[in-house]
Amino acid sequence: MKFKVLGSLGVEVDGHFHPIRGGHQRVLLAVLLVNGGRLIPAEELYGELWGEHPPVTVENALQAHVSRLRRTLQSLGPGAPVLLTRSTGYSLEFPAGDLDLNVFRRGVGRARAVMDRDREAAAGLLAQVLGLWRGTALQDVAGGPLCQSVAVQLAEEHLAATEDKLWLDFEREVPLAIGELKRMSVVHPWRERVTEMLMLALYRCGRQAEAIETYNAARARMVAELGTEPSPQLRELFLDILNQSPACAGTGKGARPAPQPA
Repeated sequence: MKFKVLGSLGVEVDGHFHPIRGGHQRVLLAVLLVNGGRLIPAEELYGELWGEHPPVTVENALQAHVSRLRRTLQSLGPGAPVLLTRSTGYSLEFPAGDLDLNVFRRGVGRARAVMDRDREAAAGLLAQVLGLWRGTALQDVAGGPLCQSVAVQLAEEHLAATEDKLWLDFEREVPLAIGELKRMSVVHPWRERVTEMLMLALYRCGRQAEAIETYNAARARMVAELGTEPSPQLRELFLDILNQSPACAGTGKGARPAPQPA
């Protein structure tokens, strides 16, 4: 039994995806999953399920949803995790590897550990774990602050891993990466790491003027909409491209390192 949060919430059994019906059941399962087996106080669950307007019999209501979720999981077949009831709260016992979120994070960690010495392996690992995503994390969970904060954090982790994969693709096939980098720069206009990679890719393809224009457009947008200048790192890259610095030419001694996430 595998649990999925990198997209719509659900359970995979024997290769078949089963969505969780009922908004409160989805929120309850989401909170239990993303806390990795930790005991969740009942008061915290009240806030996640009902916000500032819990029902009068909130304790009974929570117990009822816990019982429904327990039955739902058991109905999916053998191997259902144990949903424990304690005096102060609830917890769900399941192997860490049964949650796609944990598999994603471990895979990204392994990829980054080998990125400098084995780019092919790192790119393969990143492609594998990015393939776990089926949409926005927890996209059908209308939970409280915990669920929302986890969804925001996961979106950032996904974007950073995507940028890592783009950098590895860029180093291997510069021309093929330009199209995806341009798309990313439109979708995420404030990600300076994407702007850096796009500038480098254009420059290394002999398109210095486009690389310079990419910087000028990004700077104009930041000044007009945010009232701020680009980071020192991005300005330094612009000057290197303007002056045709050997550091921008490619790999090798003295080459610019990979742009780092913010």
